[in-house]
Amino acid sequence: MTKKRKIPLRKCVATHEMKEKKEMIRIVRSKEGVVSIDLTGKKSGRGAYLSKDKDAILKAQKKNVLSSHLEAEVPDELYNELLELVEAGSK
Repeated sequence: MTKKRKIPLRKCVATHEMKEKKEMIRIVRSKEGVVSIDLTGKKSGRGAYLSKDKDAILKAQKKNVLSSHLEAEVPDELYNELLELVEAGSK
């Protein structure tokens, strides 16, 4: 009997959907208050997950979900970077 591995699920802060961790992008705030994209999923700090979906990112930007979730200022450049990541990944 093969043991089924547990797939880690995470909740998107914009859409509130539960998805597999690998289908999400992690955004992290360090102790210094610097917000960055965590592609490894291993950076230390307060993390928030967003779906790898253009609509989810735009929704998060419009509603300012990330800055309230991470309790830090999230620059527009970060959202632009996220959108570029999603665009590149969907090709």
